[in-house]
Amino acid sequence: MLRPDISPTFPSVPAASPCSPEARSQGPRYNFGLQESPLSRPSAQAASASSPPGTSGAAGDRSGSSSLPERPPSALPPQGSYFRNKRSFAENTHASNIMLGTSSSSARDSNPQILKSPLCAGNPQRSSYKSWTPQMGYSATSSSAVSAHSPSVIVAVVEGRGLARGEIGMASIDLKSPQILLSQFADNTTYAKVITKLKILSPLEIIMSNTACVVGNSTKLFTLITENFKNVNFTTIQRKYFNETKGLEYIEQLCIAEFNTVLMEVQSKYYCLAAVAALLKYVEFIQNSVYAPKSLKICFQGSEQTAMIDSSSAQNLELLINNQDSRNNHTLFGVLNYTKTPGGSRRLRSNILEPLVDVETINMRLDCVQELLQDEELFFGLQSVIARFLDTEQLLSVLVQIPKQDTVNAAESKITNLIYLKHTLELVDPLKITLKNCNTPLLRAYYGSLEDKRFGIILDKIKTVINDDARYMKGCLNMRTQKCYAVKSNINEFLDIARRTYTEIVDDIAGMITQLAEKYSLPLRTSFSSARGFFIQMTTDCTVLPNDQLPSEFIKISKVKNSYSFTSADLIKMNERCQESLREIYHMTYMIVCKLLSEIYEHIHCLYKLSDTVSMLDMLLSFAHACTLSDYVRPEFTDTLAIKQGWHPILERISVEKPVANNTYITEGSNFFIITGPNMSGKSTYLKQIALCQIMAQIGSYVPAEYSSFRIAEQIFTRISTDDDIETNSSTFMKEMKEIAYILHNANDKSLILIDELGRGTNTEEGIGICYAVCEHLLNLKAFTLFATHFLELCQIDILYPNVENMHFEVQHVKNTSRNKEAILYTYKLSKGLTEEKNYGLKAAEVSSLPPSIVLDAKDITTRITRQILQNQRSTPEMERQRAVYHLATRLVQTARNSQLDPDSLRTYLSNLKKKYEADFPRAEQDSGKTEEL
Repeated sequence: MLRPDISPTFPSVPAASPCSPEARSQGPRYNFGLQESPLSRPSAQAASASSPPGTSGAAGDRSGSSSLPERPPSALPPQGSYFRNKRSFAENTHASNIMLGTSSSSARDSNPQILKSPLCAGNPQRSSYKSWTPQMGYSATSSSAVSAHSPSVIVAVVEGRGLARGEIGMASIDLKSPQILLSQFADNTTYAKVITKLKILSPLEIIMSNTACVVGNSTKLFTLITENFKNVNFTTIQRKYFNETKGLEYIEQLCIAEFNTVLMEVQSKYYCLAAVAALLKYVEFIQNSVYAPKSLKICFQGSEQTAMIDSSSAQNLELLINNQDSRNNHTLFGVLNYTKTPGGSRRLRSNILEPLVDVETINMRLDCVQELLQDEELFFGLQSVIARFLDTEQLLSVLVQIPKQDTVNAAESKITNLIYLKHTLELVDPLKITLKNCNTPLLRAYYGSLEDKRFGIILDKIKTVINDDARYMKGCLNMRTQKCYAVKSNINEFLDIARRTYTEIVDDIAGMITQLAEKYSLPLRTSFSSARGFFIQMTTDCTVLPNDQLPSEFIKISKVKNSYSFTSADLIKMNERCQESLREIYHMTYMIVCKLLSEIYEHIHCLYKLSDTVSMLDMLLSFAHACTLSDYVRPEFTDTLAIKQGWHPILERISVEKPVANNTYITEGSNFFIITGPNMSGKSTYLKQIALCQIMAQIGSYVPAEYSSFRIAEQIFTRISTDDDIETNSSTFMKEMKEIAYILHNANDKSLILIDELGRGTNTEEGIGICYAVCEHLLNLKAFTLFATHFLELCQIDILYPNVENMHFEVQHVKNTSRNKEAILYTYKLSKGLTEEKNYGLKAAEVSSLPPSIVLDAKDITTRITRQILQNQRSTPEMERQRAVYHLATRLVQTARNSQLDPDSLRTYLSNLKKKYEADFPRAEQDSGKTEEL
């Protein structure tokens, strides 16, 4: 339903920070005394307000053995007071609201119109927009953001109309990271690029125009997106909010200076500008906050910068999620993920889904990994420093947002995140020292970015207000103490008085519990949790309770094994007094912190460079770490896919023994491999192995092989799964056809295509026909294709196409003495040529419990059919001669392009090539002579 109180006007971004005194004079403030304590009735945000970015809120929620806070750290001499007019400060403490130059009603009226999509009305599981809205004005970590990969991305999508249909504009923002990604591209009628990009982003919510989902006349794009993202929230807003002029204004107002070149890139990209206008308007609405001016990193991402891996291929290859058990880490991400920070983990994930295509950038990464492997001191030094960083991106996201309304949680969050910011900036110098003697260009560039003077300027400004001893600590009570005494003494006298009161109350609580312990002769101890505040704990290991009951004075008793937790009426009152005192402290500290933040906003943009540096170094360290656990090798990049003794990286982690290694050699002259072999001989595993090695190489990692060379793949396609899809009412065969149609429509000369057992969902004749037609279509491309099949008739296609190579997996036959029958021993070795194994399906059936008579009849029928099909499928000597000439020519072209041999070695290689050709050529002539005699 429509919201009647929504106006189409866009609020302008304020020029001055609302945290400054000038902005705060525009309206009254709230009274903290009227607010409910974040500790007395905990919310998800309050419970995690003391958790650092990227850490679990549970770590800060421990109860039990938390000790009482120590006395405040010794304060240094006053650096000047922020509140010289104490009367005005006292008058301003009874506030209610801070709005951005508007009243609450006007702010509400400026919100965009929110609609429910028609789909929501018919699906009870998605019948309404979720009530949860990620309030990033709270702590940098909330209970919903514990995982580094939990959905936190909101995406706006818009499509051109009329002649511009198919032109797509997208804008996305991660609520954990203050960065907006823009993209605009032309897509075909399958909208493959849109779906793939959305799958990679893994959005929490998708925004589209209300004109795209008119009941009974929804656009094809809207229909496809809703079909592919059934568990994602959809919100539609009026088309007028997709306004390119407003989008450009937003970018001019919010983009930081270092990235303002994006204006030149997007000035004529009308659809991505329209998308960003709607996105930012909507985020302001759900967040109830605006972004500070010049505070966002805004980037335009062209579709040609990374390789495309569709979502089906990502699932088939188990890049992020294991298909058997989603909870284990037997995936490519699990193999490579030794990151220490949430930012590094997110960067690794996005790189696996979108590998690089620029060889120079890839080699720069490989140079870094090589230096880290060669310099042990650098490796362990960097790892030690990087592990101490918190989630810098999420910290930035919180710092640059300005709440439209002050709350207790917002105040506590700002204080917490300022401490995290101080902790982060104090790590810049150690990181810089570690990188000082690096040699590779990329590491030197990161060292140069750390020499930015703004890091020191921000830290100095923070240290004029914040105690040197204030730092991030584990444990909710420890962190609460840090927040209470974060601001130096003598800056605000009222704050000093409130802190003394708080300390006295805490001491009184400790004294009261000690008296209770003496009174009842019980081993009572003081404990704390963010949910209960201070409470009493007791362990009954050596204590006998009278009548097995606690004294009646104790209430809210809970028991876990031999440990009791309880409180008393007096302690509850003391907790309330403590929380009242705490709110006063947070309020006054928040005022000081806001003024401090308003002074450092102009310098805070250097943290984007720091965040990028930390996440990239973390990922490169992870690559180096993975190499130390296995014998990986640095890949080269040519026009050939050549892997010597390569193995499956995920299988290596699962297996007790090292997997069987195989060679691979694919060139433009032999770019189509048909792979045969019995069931379970290793065909599917080999196909996945090639794709995984290709992805590892293109993200800058070493690969599992003795030697490797790769051609850059712009697209990676797989057709492996054979499951039915009940949700889309697709049988195995229909799903096969949909997947292969997607490949045929989108593949190009730079693609890597892996197809496993196509056509087995229908009868044999139709399956062979479909496979043959698909092969002939793909043979017209220069794409590298590996085609695994059980249709041995398909192998005869090499007679017509010299760029086809037949490969097979070897098996051995061993005598089973117990059953007096032959058994198949799988070697998992790939060899050249067509498999010599015939009727291996019948052999597998023979081992099963099928009746012998059925097996004999099947063998007889199979023999007759095979004889009829293969009787006319023999190649002529002329075809063999042409094939030999073709392969000689392709080898010569490849040598001319890629050879790095010295003249003598090159002469020897060409001489051997000539001898091989001369040896093959007479053999072809002999075969021709025999044919003529016959």
